[in-house]
Amino acid sequence: MKLSCLQENLKRGLATVSHAVAGKSTLPVLSNVLLATDGGRLKLAATNLEIGITCWIGSQIEEDGAVTVPAKLLSDVVGNLPNDRVMLTLDARTQTLKLECSRFTTHIKGIEAEEFPTIPTVLDRDPAISLPPDVLREAIEQVAFAAANDDSRPVLAGVLIRLQDSSVIFDAADGFRLARRIVSLPESVANAQEFIVPARALNELARIINDAESPVALTVTPGGSQVLFHTDTAELVSRLIDGRFPDFERIIPATYATRTVLETQELAKAVKLASFFATISQNIVKVTMEPGGELGPGRLVLSTNAAEVGDNTGELDAMIHGESGQIALNVKYLADALSAIKTSQIALESQTPQSPGVFKPVGQEGYIHIIMPMSIR
Repeated sequence: MKLSCLQENLKRGLATVSHAVAGKSTLPVLSNVLLATDGGRLKLAATNLEIGITCWIGSQIEEDGAVTVPAKLLSDVVGNLPNDRVMLTLDARTQTLKLECSRFTTHIKGIEAEEFPTIPTVLDRDPAISLPPDVLREAIEQVAFAAANDDSRPVLAGVLIRLQDSSVIFDAADGFRLARRIVSLPESVANAQEFIVPARALNELARIINDAESPVALTVTPGGSQVLFHTDTAELVSRLIDGRFPDFERIIPATYATRTVLETQELAKAVKLASFFATISQNIVKVTMEPGGELGPGRLVLSTNAAEVGDNTGELDAMIHGESGQIALNVKYLADALSAIKTSQIALESQTPQSPGVFKPVGQEGYIHIIMPMSIR
């Protein structure tokens, strides 16, 4: 193998695949990154057997070949080379990769590419759907954080993706909250299907498509055990979580007794102020809705009380339809929900103190965030 590429492109490619490198593994090759010539470009790939990330960068290929080298060492070396052209040459006999850049020469010993696990590729399969990268990234950012952080219930550590009719639905829940984003498709899907993707994998996907311009194609492998996301320059494959996602449809309220509309940023500031006290006292923030009369708008009151240090109360003007009400929520979940909603106004729909709070962006369809209430002793 003999080729050259720009240092900045190689550095960016290594950063793209590095998150899939196994931290600790009994297989030394899983700590390596695969470098291989592929159709006139340099292919970089890494896998920890849970997810695999592949990307391609422009290169001038003189001789085809492939090798795997320690990922961290290569990233450290390349990251500290001058912003110049890098020449990569492989000694096939010793499996040593030579890097030349400006006045620096480095030799890194590698492992044969044949020992690297095969990462499934899209090949000639027709994708189930294709989405613009900005739409997919926003959907992931609005949903994935609501998945559970631990694996005690594996299905809750994933995001349920459903392809049906002319939409794709993303659902995540950890037992205390539910985030749902519905994305409309230009045409109906050929085959309705659903599968659970680890939230960690989707967060990695959102990262690697951050600068993508081409659509992201989604393909489920024939065996139904893996999902592939493909762009012109990068690919991510992830195992799917086996199991049945809980039926959360029943907790989504069909009606409300009180609907409160207010400025998202103003609420976010008030929630942050409340969090300084709520985090000391079981994360509880009380939200009180008080409709206005003919004299003016209603108001929403946030109150927290930490017996050891003090308390905080914040009042915000709001358009409130319906009756007065109160609900106690986890302040961290409330802050997370607000950060996921990008519209200037937000709506809170509630029924009783024992019913969940439903948050929706005003003026944008397709997103809903539900937070279960907390009990106040």
